[in-house]
Amino acid sequence: MTAHEVDGPHRRGPPRPQRRRGRLATPPATVSVCGKKAFYAVASQSGSALSIPHQAEFGINEWLVDEFRERYLRDPDSVERVWRDFFRASTTASEVLPARAGAAVHQATVPETDADLVVKAVRVAALIHSYRVRGHLAAATNPLSAGPSAGHPDLEPSGHGLDDADIAREFPVDGFAGNQHMTLRDVRQTLRDAYCGPMGIEYMHIQDQQERLWIQRRVEVPPPGPGRAEQLRILYRLGSAEAFETFLHTKYVGQKRYSLEGGESAIVLLDTVLERAARLDMREVVIGMAHRGRLNVLANIVGKPYAQIFDEFEDAVDVRSVQGSGDVKYHLGAAGTFHTPDGHAIAVSVVANPSHLEIVGPVTQGVVRGRQDLAEEGHGPFSVLPVVVHGDAALAGQGVVAETLNMSQLPGYATGGTVHLVINNQLGFTTAPAVGRSSTYATDVARTVEAPIFHVNGDDPEAVARVAQLAFEYRQAFHKDVVVDLVCYRRHGHSEVDDPSITQPAMYDRIAARPSVRKLYAESLHSTGVISEQEAESARQGYRDQLQRAFTETAGASSPGRASSPAPEDVDPPVRRAGTAIAEMTLRHILGTQIDLPRDFTPHPRVLPQLERRAAMFDGGNVDWATAEALAVGSLLLDGVPVRLSGQDSRRGTFGQRHAVLTDRRTGRQHTPLNSLGAEAARFTPYDSLLSELAVLAFEYGYSLARPDALVLWEAQFGDFANGAQTVVDEYISSSEQKWGQRSSVTLLLPHGLEGQGPDHSSARMERFLQLCADDNLTVANPSLPANYFHLLREQGLDARRGPLVVFTPKSMLRSKAATSSLEEFTEGSFLPVVPDTGREPARTERVLLCSGKVFYDLDAHRRDSGEDGTAIVRLEQLYPFPADELRAELSRYPSGVDVRWVQEEAANQGAWTFVAPRVAALVTAPVGCVSRPAASAPAVGSAHRHAAEQRDLVRRAFA
Repeated sequence: MTAHEVDGPHRRGPPRPQRRRGRLATPPATVSVCGKKAFYAVASQSGSALSIPHQAEFGINEWLVDEFRERYLRDPDSVERVWRDFFRASTTASEVLPARAGAAVHQATVPETDADLVVKAVRVAALIHSYRVRGHLAAATNPLSAGPSAGHPDLEPSGHGLDDADIAREFPVDGFAGNQHMTLRDVRQTLRDAYCGPMGIEYMHIQDQQERLWIQRRVEVPPPGPGRAEQLRILYRLGSAEAFETFLHTKYVGQKRYSLEGGESAIVLLDTVLERAARLDMREVVIGMAHRGRLNVLANIVGKPYAQIFDEFEDAVDVRSVQGSGDVKYHLGAAGTFHTPDGHAIAVSVVANPSHLEIVGPVTQGVVRGRQDLAEEGHGPFSVLPVVVHGDAALAGQGVVAETLNMSQLPGYATGGTVHLVINNQLGFTTAPAVGRSSTYATDVARTVEAPIFHVNGDDPEAVARVAQLAFEYRQAFHKDVVVDLVCYRRHGHSEVDDPSITQPAMYDRIAARPSVRKLYAESLHSTGVISEQEAESARQGYRDQLQRAFTETAGASSPGRASSPAPEDVDPPVRRAGTAIAEMTLRHILGTQIDLPRDFTPHPRVLPQLERRAAMFDGGNVDWATAEALAVGSLLLDGVPVRLSGQDSRRGTFGQRHAVLTDRRTGRQHTPLNSLGAEAARFTPYDSLLSELAVLAFEYGYSLARPDALVLWEAQFGDFANGAQTVVDEYISSSEQKWGQRSSVTLLLPHGLEGQGPDHSSARMERFLQLCADDNLTVANPSLPANYFHLLREQGLDARRGPLVVFTPKSMLRSKAATSSLEEFTEGSFLPVVPDTGREPARTERVLLCSGKVFYDLDAHRRDSGEDGTAIVRLEQLYPFPADELRAELSRYPSGVDVRWVQEEAANQGAWTFVAPRVAALVTAPVGCVSRPAASAPAVGSAHRHAAEQRDLVRRAFA
């Protein structure tokens, strides 16, 4: 489907002719409306009516007339005057509605000359509309194009029934470009200037009329050109960007830097956006981007010291002072202050990002939302501006882009609109657009959220600056995403060691022959007398001299010692514990919120009994999992710790267990009980997320970076679904501190346990998380007691130096009477990484079963039913950091040489076995056996009967 076919949403290609059902006997000079189709007949002098079935006979697209007629029927004032005249000339207002419903033909006689004027005016309006919809197809946005764009037939007056005789004729245009009447010649020229110059705009897919009018008023009225001061700043920014790249290219030959050469106007765009943001006294700009142009942005926008960048190229790092593994220079983030020429300033930062390109988008959104939630007094709710820089191939190719765009207007994730900059090199690594995407533009995905899309020629920096201003002002006006497609090129290959002419010889012949955008712009300013050629070169040379001084200072500095990095000891870090018990009175207060509902609130009849049982647990003494969680969250709120929870169906809970937000059965009003704890308590913000794991977890990770004061929880609907977010776990959560010194405290809640629900609702793949554990980077827990879960969450919320926490949470245990805790376990003690078997006499124990999580209850039930009294069952509630001291102390209670077995319900090649085996073996003298399901490629079987048989066999073998 071509771009112009997309714009007719109801069918592909030209409209089909409508079958005639006979001639109409109408008076002379009439205009008729037939049924839903808004086709009109202008009668001839002979008195016969001319039926107008399709565009070829009338010159107006069927879909276009239908669209405006639908708007007119809803609200006559929503269409322009020429369209109102068109419809009113055909029928009275009272006749429109029955005609739309398929009633008989309605006619109104008008003078012939007036009818002709109405029809011609509508044809002009149709031409204007076509330019607004399709003008971008003829825009001169490609700096490498050998000639003008092909355009589209609808952009010609002849395509709308207008001919040469109409060119000098004046038509009513109802405020178009600030005019009431214009000649067709002036209309067409204004349209070409607005929509077919160096800027092409897609915005007519936006449903909101006010947004469309906002854009029309700003692009159809020619703005004043930039003043000399602005032109000089544009030239300075282009010179800075080019000099930086040229300097690195000559000093560090053959090193990867993913240069911005060919797209230097991106610096002009970012400079313009940040300047506008600073003048509005916004709080901060957060930039997320992949590696293309990152070093240039860090140097010329963020203000990262040149010497530091050169140090990274020199690899002049004192390994004795390095904490962690570090990362390559074009993945690193930085923070600084951006200054405007007139003295304004704004904080600016670039988020660290791995080579997974677009994954930085939702991370950036999370960082921004977190900082917005912390906004100081005097700043608006969206005073932190997200700017995300994309590559064209990645934008079209990576699904996380669509997921992140879908977040943009959702309550728990909105950031007030993002300015998206696409550095469109018209090429992936070696992949051309024709085989890299099915859409016309790389930016077509943004149409799904009705974001306006500005395509702009990267070799016209003044147009780029204008688009940047429009994009920023649109974001501020409507708090929605806006996209700038900077059509440029890549002067070198994907990296500087690549030869792109191997696969794109013709394209790179054109690039090699093309002067830089700085040189083109300098020549333009020189030719118009704005600057002299000497002034232009002097400014560029001044920047190069500044770089050279920084390089000389770096090279002259004493080289740090190149000590060999000591091998880390293969020892797990010690387990830290914090006091997490709470007072009985606090427990009562928190539980009271579960039933102390607003007076006019009607809870669902199936929910109210659950809340009443939850409140009664204080007296019954058997606290279940969901209640323990509510107590943990409520107590943290009372301690001043904000709690954010998000995930698919997390407010109710996948298993109907949480009910963090209640819905009034009659009115639909919502109530969050834990936000009734008192004015001094922090806020609990639970959100149901969109059906995404990758983007949502990345968002929550970013949020946790910005809110180290908060407990940030992400819950997978089933733990298995976390594999859809594996990139976030691998590249950010498990390694960000090692690579970037970036410590997150995000908490993952992953429902886990084999209960016969099939391969995709059983295992959270704990083996994958445990493989990532090293350097005290994660806490991984599989608790089996509600009180232990309570203490674990409180510890995570209160620990000043907490890292990411992964909790394997239960499903069937949520309502198990065996899996409950007494009130004393909440008012005393703390998290137990190892739960001992206090009901067995150690001296008489022949066998110790070590296990983790749900399988304990199956083992304990078998032991109780069989009367087995020689077996102790010890629970390992925390897997990493491995609680070696606690487990050693527990095992030392039993006779030397006692039979120690690890029992897990997962397959032998899954679960925790391969992780715990060497660690347990180091604590005992005899070999440690493993009781598990056989190694398998799938996490679980698909038959509930087979699962039950396997589980019985597993338990039997544990005691055999």
